[in-house]
Amino acid sequence: MTWRAAGRRALIPYITAGYPEPAATVDLLTGFERAGADVIEVGVPFSDPVADGPTIQRASQRALEQGMTLARTLDAIAAFRAASDVPVVLFSYLNPLLQRGVDRFIGDALKAGVQGVLITDLPAGADPAVETALEDSPLALVRLIAPTTPAERAAAIARRAQGFLYYIARTGVTGATAQVRAALADEVRALRAVTSVPIAVGFGISTPQQAARVAAAADGVVVGSALIDAIERGGPAEAGRLLSEMRAALDAAPAS
Repeated sequence: MTWRAAGRRALIPYITAGYPEPAATVDLLTGFERAGADVIEVGVPFSDPVADGPTIQRASQRALEQGMTLARTLDAIAAFRAASDVPVVLFSYLNPLLQRGVDRFIGDALKAGVQGVLITDLPAGADPAVETALEDSPLALVRLIAPTTPAERAAAIARRAQGFLYYIARTGVTGATAQVRAALADEVRALRAVTSVPIAVGFGISTPQQAARVAAAADGVVVGSALIDAIERGGPAEAGRLLSEMRAALDAAPAS
């Protein structure tokens, strides 16, 4: 990971593919790269996004209404990949993967230029066959850990993490918030003791100041709902401005 080798914290923006319209996805990804993204999470629109808050739910519904699918999401990533080498992590629920077939999904994702996959509703141990297929593939299976995850289970998940470990900054669904929990630094420190992969923190990060506070503890920051809110307010330019400000805040943050 070039960002880690360079000693900087990763900026990991999230966007729902097909939002605000399918034709905008590649341009948004390109804009995120220009704003300083180190990794980009691309969400596959899903009809029942139970882990997501109202902002991403609205984005997913709007994308679905305009005909966005897993196949079209992969096409958009492939188009972006033709001019970029920024790593892409596909963020999906399990059902679209199963509908496509696990082996076909892996092959199609690799062909499109995807580097990793995060399956929101695939807890560690829930489906060993699917997990093994993904772990044994060239795709990195990014794992989620929440503050409520028991320490022993968190350590077991962290040891299996590939690419990076996604630590959820708070309980509940996704969505921008106004605060960063005081215990976050200690929780990230405990995970560092049991894994060698970078730890990125997401869920609720909405301002450059919050991003800087998180980056003081973690290896990377994930921002999603705040970017979609920015697009709703002022289009892709507003999202790019916010992301550029977060990039500057991360670069100025003290070393973790």
